[in-house]
Amino acid sequence: MSVFLNIDNVSRLFGPNLSTGEKIAAKLGGNVETRAVRAVSEVSLTVRRGETLGLVGESGCGKSTLGRLIAGILPPTSGSILLDGTPVMVDGRKVTTRVQTVFQDPFASLDPRMKVGDTVSEGPIAHGLTTKSDAQGYVANWFERVGLDPVWVDRYPHQFSGGQRQRVAIARALAMQPDVLICDEPVASLDVSIQAQIINLFLELTCDLDLTCVFISHDLSLIRHVSDRVAVMYLGRIVELGPVDQVFAASAHPYTAALFGSVPKLVLDADELVHFDTIEGEVPSPLSPPPGCYYHPRCPCATDICATTQPETQTVSELRAVACHHFKAVLADKDPDLTSASTSVSAR
Repeated sequence: MSVFLNIDNVSRLFGPNLSTGEKIAAKLGGNVETRAVRAVSEVSLTVRRGETLGLVGESGCGKSTLGRLIAGILPPTSGSILLDGTPVMVDGRKVTTRVQTVFQDPFASLDPRMKVGDTVSEGPIAHGLTTKSDAQGYVANWFERVGLDPVWVDRYPHQFSGGQRQRVAIARALAMQPDVLICDEPVASLDVSIQAQIINLFLELTCDLDLTCVFISHDLSLIRHVSDRVAVMYLGRIVELGPVDQVFAASAHPYTAALFGSVPKLVLDADELVHFDTIEGEVPSPLSPPPGCYYHPRCPCATDICATTQPETQTVSELRAVACHHFKAVLADKDPDLTSASTSVSAR
């Protein structure tokens, strides 16, 4: 499959970020150094047509910001995002409807004053995908596709359960007939009993509609279930990328290994204690990230070079890359066959 979605060297800064005291000092004419949060830093990715890319990492690592950049909700500070060779944004404005988003909380993302039928039809009517006279049938079709009764189109969001509201949000996104769907924690706010239904619906629709997806989640088991490839983020950077089975079976980056190791595991032996590893230390402030590799203050494999030099992204195997000075050592006890390549490349 050819490259379909291309994210090239994208960064996003938020700032300046001043404390209350600094704002007062600035108003009084003081010399205050402004600071900016680099939420996403020099990210390069490609996603192939029909592929689902999972995006994981700790809270605050930049997953949702990257999703909003890809969707054209936020403009990048630098870099480019191309869909089939065409920019998603031009001069800070989204210029395509081919990328749509399903957000985490459907009650927050749906207008409480609009009937759900109007919410779903508003975009398609505005962009000529249907007409006002045909909108009722158009919405009914998408309601049926997501498992909702079309007679509910005149209801308001508060009249639905959480799972039903998320189905409305999915229908709204799909009614725009997108090629790419950004799913930002789409089941995190739902009851566990409902999550499986929404995930099964997602898998069915992506297959039927041949959608390319970026699936953002902190749930590693969910990412493994729905994704073809997985990208691991830490403090705004992609530190590992590869086919989901390979990355889960033999992590090449110490952070990925620590992230997977922190997940509690089911123990069948009643006499055995439940144990899981924790990631030592605190996530550094994005206002002042550490020099060199951002992960080195918490990394058990760190050496002097890690504290001074940002690691380049290197090839591990076909379709797999990692940004770590010592990835061969990390892999040595897992899969020695994967430790031979060390060519510097972008995370493709």
